[in-house]
Amino acid sequence: MFFCGIPNIFRFRVGGTCVSAVAIICKTARISYFYKTSTPNEMTEKEKMLAGELYFANDKELSADRLKAKRLLHKLNVTEYVMNGNARNILHQLLPNSHKHIYIEPPFHCDYGYNIEAGENVYFNVNCVVLDTMKIKIGSNVFFGPGAQIYAATHPLNAIERRSTEFSKQVTIGDDCWIGGNAVICPGVTIGNRCTIGAGAVVTKDIPDDSLAVGNPAKVIRDLKE
Repeated sequence: MFFCGIPNIFRFRVGGTCVSAVAIICKTARISYFYKTSTPNEMTEKEKMLAGELYFANDKELSADRLKAKRLLHKLNVTEYVMNGNARNILHQLLPNSHKHIYIEPPFHCDYGYNIEAGENVYFNVNCVVLDTMKIKIGSNVFFGPGAQIYAATHPLNAIERRSTEFSKQVTIGDDCWIGGNAVICPGVTIGNRCTIGAGAVVTKDIPDDSLAVGNPAKVIRDLKE
């Protein structure tokens, strides 16, 4: 006789019970598969996002994080709208990794909040947008004009990949910077200390310390140390 296509010679007794080696192999394979699928070594979508790899943004964990941020933003932008004690408590929940001395004029928008690391005495004027799908590091004494935008989020140039995945690049802004109204800081950019970015500038490349940069794309037009 055959068992799963294997001759009976592969059967043996364990504790008085006839056991098939193939059955044990099959059962072991099922256990192995179970553990492989239940405790995978693969990164979660959130881990991929924070590592700058391609990830699926509509993942359950990430969707829950964004929903939490949106609920806090609704309280900040609609329920309170002015920077009072309640609004400050909301900011501490929304931006747990930022200094407590941060001032934001509502309305304000961000994706997660916890990826924003702002120093002391940071000021956001109205209608600022921070897409913090990865760490956005802001130094101390940094001022943002109305409508300033910071993007860590970006998308593949490949149209097929872009349908279902995106990725992120860290943005860093040094101390004592002034970012003009409606300026856009693009993914992966580092702005040095003591820089001024003109209104409406689109910053696509790194800006060195003590620079005045304007235009689209932004170009350094003056060394502020002079």
